[in-house]
Amino acid sequence: MTRTPGGRTPTTAEIPAQARAGAGLFTGRLGGSDVGRAWAAYAVSQAGSGIGTGALPLVAILLLDATDWQISLLAAVAGIAGAATIVPLGPWVEFHRKRPTMIGADLLRCITLASVPVAALLHVLSFAQLCVVGAVQTIGAILSTAASTPFVKGLVPPERLVVINSRWETTFWTANTVGPPTGGLLAGWLGALTAITVDAASFLLSALGLARIRHHEPAPPTPSADRHPIAEMTAGWRHIAARPVLRALFLHAMIFGGLIMASSPLLAIWMLRDLAFTPEQYGLALGLPCAAGVLGSLLAPRIMRRVGMMRTLLIAGAARCVWMGLVPLAGPSTGGLALIVAADSALLLCAGIFNPAFATYRMQAVGDGYLSRVTAAWAVSSKTIQPIVIAAAGLTAAFLSARTTLLLLAGLLLASVILLPWMTWHPVAEPRPDTVPQLPTVSAVTNERCCAIDVHGGSGSSAAWLAWPSVSLPAGRHPLSGPGNQVEENGCNGSPLSGRGEPGRPSWPTGSGRCSTSR
Repeated sequence: MTRTPGGRTPTTAEIPAQARAGAGLFTGRLGGSDVGRAWAAYAVSQAGSGIGTGALPLVAILLLDATDWQISLLAAVAGIAGAATIVPLGPWVEFHRKRPTMIGADLLRCITLASVPVAALLHVLSFAQLCVVGAVQTIGAILSTAASTPFVKGLVPPERLVVINSRWETTFWTANTVGPPTGGLLAGWLGALTAITVDAASFLLSALGLARIRHHEPAPPTPSADRHPIAEMTAGWRHIAARPVLRALFLHAMIFGGLIMASSPLLAIWMLRDLAFTPEQYGLALGLPCAAGVLGSLLAPRIMRRVGMMRTLLIAGAARCVWMGLVPLAGPSTGGLALIVAADSALLLCAGIFNPAFATYRMQAVGDGYLSRVTAAWAVSSKTIQPIVIAAAGLTAAFLSARTTLLLLAGLLLASVILLPWMTWHPVAEPRPDTVPQLPTVSAVTNERCCAIDVHGGSGSSAAWLAWPSVSLPAGRHPLSGPGNQVEENGCNGSPLSGRGEPGRPSWPTGSGRCSTSR
């Protein structure tokens, strides 16, 4: 039992709020803690979204007799309009409390989705309304993600981030395994509007669950008085660009996501038209591999404890890129179907391992004052790039074939492995994931005289350049010092300096005591 220096048991008020919020994680129980309430809200939201997958296009087809180009327009308008709207909202999320933003995003999505069955019952449903609803769903999803990432980081004890991100990932894959078939059955039995109604109800339940959280959220960062709107809107991208490891992961993620999304409609053409598989077999090929994603997310914490966070990112990130090339090799037989299922299962297994490691790394590598904007920038980029890649792949398939285009996508996906941060990460005494210290934020810099440091270890043992205040710290007391972090005192007011420099930056011998002065 934890005791105070005097030997007595601490009172509830003396226990840090963050530790109390995450207490359920230490005992393996989620239900009685704020972490459990946050997870339950996330789970019910994901379950509803899984059931509602494809519901808007289904309503457009069955109730409005929408044409092929209208269905494509619905997806494009929802993605691009949502992404364009969220760009100026990113800084707003950063400088406001996160839980009210998450609740508002859930209620916004609930109301707009609920308007669809109401309009249908009143016989006033239109295609334009579906486009607006789709755009609002995209805006709400990005808002919720941008707010929930820093909220969870503040709610969960740092040493448990890997565990909670793994549990979130397991929930995501479970919802996407069970949800779409359930939504299809509901649509078949009760009509196309049923799945949308369930999805709307799930957002309402999620908002109610978030409202029950008792955790006192710390005050958000205060914007500077002389901030420029354009600079604030682009801060997330600039923050990513300034960090080699994060920049490499960003570029790889954009290419990976775009190519995977582009392969989805081509896979349908390849299986249903060219290989003459039945819709049931196609559904089997989509549903079964998601179970591998669940398995990967369950294995992720154990793998990270064994090999480390960054090795997990590199190995799993590379491994998820090698399997798509097997899909175009499948033939019109049971063996061909098994090959497609096996290839997609292997891909999603690796993705299930990669995603919790990445989510944890990004939480720890990005300062609290930038996390919402970085998350929003990531989501906006994905929502913008993916439709472009999908359209380009569709045009390529029109001139060549679905199989040839799938082979091209597989080749590009395999080539994208070189973008992973192989060269910017140095595996020097990497810390265990559950002992990775949090990085100081930019707001911690209170003096213009700074020392440039190259940290081997820290947040996932990435080579990260940080600005550190020019204050005197006792030896061994630096937040990044300790086991797993190769940090040495260099005589510059106690700031650490290690030997290897970042490409494009000056490099000094270890412990040389030379500092850079920047303004």
